[in-house]
Amino acid sequence: MQHGMSKTHSLIQLYLRIALGCGYLSAGLDRLGFWGKYGDKHVSWGDWGHFMKYASDVMGFLPYTLAQIFAVAATVCEISFGILLLVGKWTSWAAVGSGTLSLLFGLSMAISHGIQDPLGYSVFVVSASSFLLASLPTYRWSLDEGYFRRRP
Repeated sequence: MQHGMSKTHSLIQLYLRIALGCGYLSAGLDRLGFWGKYGDKHVSWGDWGHFMKYASDVMGFLPYTLAQIFAVAATVCEISFGILLLVGKWTSWAAVGSGTLSLLFGLSMAISHGIQDPLGYSVFVVSASSFLLASLPTYRWSLDEGYFRRRP
């Protein structure tokens, strides 16, 4: 196997990349109404206003204007990290970024709602999974792998 990674490990890495990428992308797109409008089945926010209400609650320890800025930044990051993880481009950096983002989200949830919320929603598990992905030496079936394969 290339770079000493077994086929099983290659598949697990791919599964982790796809699961994390889909999770980040899905959450980011939901608040932009991609999955439907607020109140539709399987839609959490459906629009920016409903998401902002939730985000300002989770970041209730911050002024609303600052929470808005962080909400926009988080949305851009989640969508970007989701796409990068799915295609396997700059995978290590996207994984570190997404791990940091979800860690900050979990800490914000814990501050505003208590530790049970981020534990119950497995936010720290997602964060740790992102950091684990970042620690892997290679990313099979990725744009990163194709780039390194072409280099002399």
